[in-house]
Amino acid sequence: MRKHIVSMFLSLDGVTQSPGAPTEDPSDDFRLGGWTVPYSDEAITENVRDLLAQPFELLLGRRTYDIFASYWPHVPADSRSRGFADRLNPVAKHVATHRSDTLDWHNSHALKGELADAIRALKHQDGADLVTFGSSDMVRQLLAAGLVDELRLLIYPVILGHGRRLFGDDALASAFTLEHVTSTPGGVLITRYTRAGEVRTGAFEKVK
Repeated sequence: MRKHIVSMFLSLDGVTQSPGAPTEDPSDDFRLGGWTVPYSDEAITENVRDLLAQPFELLLGRRTYDIFASYWPHVPADSRSRGFADRLNPVAKHVATHRSDTLDWHNSHALKGELADAIRALKHQDGADLVTFGSSDMVRQLLAAGLVDELRLLIYPVILGHGRRLFGDDALASAFTLEHVTSTPGGVLITRYTRAGEVRTGAFEKVK
């Protein structure tokens, strides 16, 4: 069964909203869009390059899909981003959407039926791992259903105080193993967690 891998930008207080630009997602009066940009460096670029080095298919929420579809198919041949565009443009894109308009980005497919059921079916198919960037609304639903196998969290040294968050009260209690962690010169933690079963509990011995 193939894995579902989530890559997410995260503030110290768990906000994921509008990391790349002020206009990316200003909903609910969010005014700090673009909060990851000052920390961009080669280590973060290399993290994405590593994630895309193996075969993959994209699994995206509709808002993130529209942002990607407006940019990646149009990257100029001489752009520094061209290598990423060449990886993203050909692969299958599975999109969680309720809208009926066409998904124009090459090789895009709308998921049918209830989201968790559709992802379970995808994971049981033969093929490459499913990779999600952003798409926090969709990811929250999949965390609640226990369908996220790996979290690649880039944790930024900022508190935003307001905005869409990754983890909700309905997340399924789960243990994860920290497989990798490094920090960038700007203080961003690049982490990789893999699912490790149920949460274990215990009690400290009482001091007499």
